[in-house]
Order: sequence, then C-alpha cells, then structure tokens
Amino acid sequence: MVRPIAPPGWPREVRPPDTPDWEATAGNWLLDLCPPDYRGYAGLRRHLVVLARFAVLHVEANHAAVRRGLSEARADLRDVATSDVVEAAVQTLLLEEARLIGTLRAVRLVEEAIRGRRYVARL
Repeated sequence: MVRPIAPPGWPREVRPPDTPDWEATAGNWLLDLCPPDYRGYAGLRRHLVVLARFAVLHVEANHAAVRRGLSEARADLRDVATSDVVEAAVQTLLLEEARLIGTLRAVRLVEEAIRGRRYVARL
C-alpha cells in the first residue's frame, strides 16, 4: 500500500491526497483563498476542480497586482508620502509577494492533486 504523500509546499490546512476528507479540507482552503462572494456560487462548491482553477487564477491576479505595486510604488507615492513611508510600503509589498509565491505554489499543488496527480516519496 502506498502512503499518501504531501509534497513540499503543500498547505498545512489541507490533508494529503487520498486521506479521509482530503477533498473537503481542500475545498474549504480554496474557498478561504477566494473572494467571499465565491462561497455563494453553487457550481464552485459542487465542482472542486473548477473551484481550484478559480483559486489559482485569483492568487495569480493578486501576485500580478503586487508585482505592479512594486514596480510603481516609489513613483506613485513619492509626492504624497515621506521616503520612510514609501520604503515601508515597498517592504510590505515585498513581504506580500513572498507570501503569495508560497500560496501560489500551494494552490497549484492542490489543483494538480484534484486533477489526479499523486506524489511519491523520494530518497
């Protein structure tokens, strides 16, 4: 028997694939990533693979927004905030970018697992 494996980057809120209730934990986690209004769409709640795709797109869009914010922050804020405030804003964007990179990896892994991919332990 093959033991269920969660690969590096797998979200701790989601049980590994093929364990009891793993899909329920995945669905709840994916909904938490998405805008609250997504909970009201029955099709997303019924079709986990569709919810996963929506979640991936949502996290990718957030990451793109942060990247844009990083590229424009200094120019956009220099006339309305002190240099210390601008640098603090840039640092916040950098922290958010790092968080989103991890979340993007996790949500992609969950989507792959929902689509049937399984992971094996390697030595």
